[in-house]
Amino acid sequence: MFNDLSKLGKYLGQAARLMVGLPDYDTYVAHMKATHPDRQVMSYEEFFRERQEARYNGGTGRCC
Repeated sequence: MFNDLSKLGKYLGQAARLMVGLPDYDTYVAHMKATHPDRQVMSYEEFFRERQEARYNGGTGRCC
């Protein structure tokens, strides 16, 4: 039961972040490891800052 509640909480948090324009960090890490294994993965703080700058300063914010 607690495992199901944990999953639900994770998905609700992810949905809330996506609604306000913040992509999920775990999805970013999985993408980087699968698609760009030669690149260094940003820390959560770097990721958060980069996403904010891309959204509010007109950056593209996409690697592919």
